[in-house]
Amino acid sequence: MRISVAGESTLMVHFEQRQSADVLAQVCALQTQVKQQLAEVIIDTTASYASLLICFDVYKISHQQLRKRIQQLLLPQPGQYPQLPETAANEIELPVYYGEEVALDLAIIAEHAKLTQQQVIELHQQQTYVVYAIGFAPGFAYLGTVDERIAIPRMATPRVKVPKGAVAIADQQTAVYPAESPGGWHIIGRCPQLLFDVNSEPAMPFAVGDKVGFRAVDYEEYIALGGILNGVGDGTF
Repeated sequence: MRISVAGESTLMVHFEQRQSADVLAQVCALQTQVKQQLAEVIIDTTASYASLLICFDVYKISHQQLRKRIQQLLLPQPGQYPQLPETAANEIELPVYYGEEVALDLAIIAEHAKLTQQQVIELHQQQTYVVYAIGFAPGFAYLGTVDERIAIPRMATPRVKVPKGAVAIADQQTAVYPAESPGGWHIIGRCPQLLFDVNSEPAMPFAVGDKVGFRAVDYEEYIALGGILNGVGDGTF
């Protein structure tokens, strides 16, 4: 691990630079320790893949002082690597409608994988995914890792508009678009669940380190769960 300055009031702790649930568990464990042990000087923390961004109050602590305290959390005794307590992960199940009218790129993925469309759907559901990061938009969780058989590169030309709730795959990750936005991931279904609500606490149903599974639903259940048609309620997809 190494610690670097990321801004006037931020430090970044870098872990082993690879996508791994084990590495992410250490990131989340340090995040928990920082929040508990350094609460009086910490403003916010952001965990992601293999790093932890720490924002602090510059009127209470300096970069050097905070670096030293973080190092003490990581290395309580010289030469002794700590076993940080793992943070308990929540498990979330998201419903997905894989109907052909919303699974815009399912056929492309199936052809790329040399599988049937039903096999792609089954493989997508069989995995339990880890939330590795949240962004580029609030509620957009980068979930890994998809079965290598259905991994597919991003689209060469992104769509100008991806509908709210679109479930998609890019490389070895999958995600649900929480709102209409541009996007270059291959769409295989749609999720009716609201993934970001500024008026709720918490605003999102998951956090970095949580686990997510998908459950197939039919059209009737999708609508009953609040699924939208083309995002405007006009009766079309």
